[in-house]
Amino acid sequence: MRIRGERECKDCGTRWSYYETGSVDCPNCGSLRSVGRDERTEHTATAATLDLTEARSLLGAEAADTRAAAERAAEACHEFVRGQGFIRAGSLAPLDGTAVGARELRQVATELARGLRTDDEEERYFIDLLGGVDEGERPPPETVPDSLRAARGRAVASALDVYRRDATAYLDAHPDNEARAVLDTLEDHVRRVEALDGDVSPAHAERLLGVARDVGTYLREDDENALAAARDRLDRIG
Repeated sequence: MRIRGERECKDCGTRWSYYETGSVDCPNCGSLRSVGRDERTEHTATAATLDLTEARSLLGAEAADTRAAAERAAEACHEFVRGQGFIRAGSLAPLDGTAVGARELRQVATELARGLRTDDEEERYFIDLLGGVDEGERPPPETVPDSLRAARGRAVASALDVYRRDATAYLDAHPDNEARAVLDTLEDHVRRVEALDGDVSPAHAERLLGVARDVGTYLREDDENALAAARDRLDRIG
């Protein structure tokens, strides 16, 4: 979406940045009447934050309710990732751990909330994920229970699909055939993960994430080593 994100209120003259606030109303007087003061710029990012306070409080209560905590975590993550993008004021943002982890927490929490029963390993994994995802922390691949590996795979595929879409849109304005070729190959791998409903090894999913992150680094920093690393990851995936 191309927008004029630097806004000026027609009623009181206050200026603000939609890129930072995600709000169309004036922060001073609340008016919806404003004009853009910059050129139209690609922008898909949101200003949403991931608030897991309620889900954590349900686990911290005297009578901890894992199912209720999972339901609330899934809802919070759904709100956070809805409409999320990775182009901010024309620049391609990194694919950070919170963007990926929120999708994983939503998948894992949904499975726990719907399941008739959960085992201790699944609950521990859910608690670990819930504890750090808003800070960009995700449990390492080797800790994923077999019963939740498809949930992790689906989450990674979802994040990669959105990131690849935005990176491709970024390349429309900043052409780079080498980066586009890597993204095209990455798309093929993502489609395979989707066809398997996410049922791939967590290590494989992490390697695909590494490809996307390397391409992002290359595009932001013109780092040829990052592009070479992305190609190397793809070669090792096969």
